[in-house]
Amino acid sequence: MARCGECGAGFEPATSGLADWISLPTRPGLPRLLPLAQGMRPRACRPDVAADTVLIMLQASATAVPPIGSRQHHVLWVGACESADLELAQEDAGRLVRVRVAATPAEAIAESGRPLLEHSPAVILLATPTPGRWTLADAVRLTTCWPLSPIVSVAGGIVDGRRRSGPHLPGVEDVPWHDLAGRLASWLADRDAGRPGSLGAPATARREERILEAVRQRGSAVQVTVAASRLVDLDGLADLVAAAGGLVGRRVRGRPPLDDPADVLAWDVGLVDGPMLAWLRLLVANRPTRRVMLFESFPRADSTRLALRAGAAAVLGRPGSLEAVAGTLSRLARHR
Repeated sequence: MARCGECGAGFEPATSGLADWISLPTRPGLPRLLPLAQGMRPRACRPDVAADTVLIMLQASATAVPPIGSRQHHVLWVGACESADLELAQEDAGRLVRVRVAATPAEAIAESGRPLLEHSPAVILLATPTPGRWTLADAVRLTTCWPLSPIVSVAGGIVDGRRRSGPHLPGVEDVPWHDLAGRLASWLADRDAGRPGSLGAPATARREERILEAVRQRGSAVQVTVAASRLVDLDGLADLVAAAGGLVGRRVRGRPPLDDPADVLAWDVGLVDGPMLAWLRLLVANRPTRRVMLFESFPRADSTRLALRAGAAAVLGRPGSLEAVAGTLSRLARHR
């Protein structure tokens, strides 16, 4: 047991399933739970005005800023993974943050009162394999239980045919399954930095306003080589990477060279096929520290898994999402 240097009160560090906490007894038999962030330590305490609690003043050390995907957050995944693409999206989200799964909104709300689950999830993800899977009443029930948590719909393969039809639920944005990991990384980075981000915009915000919010530089400062088979795709990809905070070094038309020195390779492949996978294996084998980010026209779960097994770090859809690219670059820069 550790003790405070000011008042001598004892506290026990403990690890829960969702976050790190300390229990500080304010008076015998009345423990108070306070969050203990990564790299932080108690510095001083004083009696509260009510005289029945003790406040912990936490001062962050130099390494107190949590990385993207910090385990201090958790997200709520509502719905079953009825397709391989949604299953892959859930796996990608689990690598960034703790994922709490509930089959229905009613089940999620019923478990909201469990110990250490009373705080709101960072994001509520509605798994949407088909249109009409969820109703507006479902979204309202979740919003009523967690009014501060934004709700997004994770669309499966159906998203490719619905890009111009708008969201199915008013005020609930549709996120393609292949962009979830990158966009989730951006949302968590905004949350850690105290920025509202695109999810902090009102439900009535226009698409242009959300794009402008996503344009904010995140300072990944990673050297990126862009490659594409067509010149127009090459220029568009280079501009997208630059807008997402990457430092575009080389522009390669066609297949990227094996000896490219960049830390990250953004490659617009168009279609994942056998020859492309063979060249990807050569790229990774020639330089194992290189991180390859692929852009495919219509990503599928089977082709995405093949690309990941061949050495790709991420597979995004095209046209690319600025927020997904920014989050992916930040994630790759932290794993160099």
